[in-house]
Amino acid sequence: MIKSNVGGIDRVVRIGAGLTLVALAATGVVGVWGWLGLVPLATGLSGWCPAYLPFGLSTCKTR
Repeated sequence: MIKSNVGGIDRVVRIGAGLTLVALAATGVVGVWGWLGLVPLATGLSGWCPAYLPFGLSTCKTR
């Protein structure tokens, strides 16, 4: 199983931004690039971001 590397506030921001971009793209307010909102939406929902791996980043609280 993949270890989570996206913390609480980071997840909320990603999900909010992703939903906003997808909604704007679906309604035609922004162009096709708005569908890129699926990326932050997916990483926010899964709690794992592959872009953090090469840098060793994690926004999760340490125990």
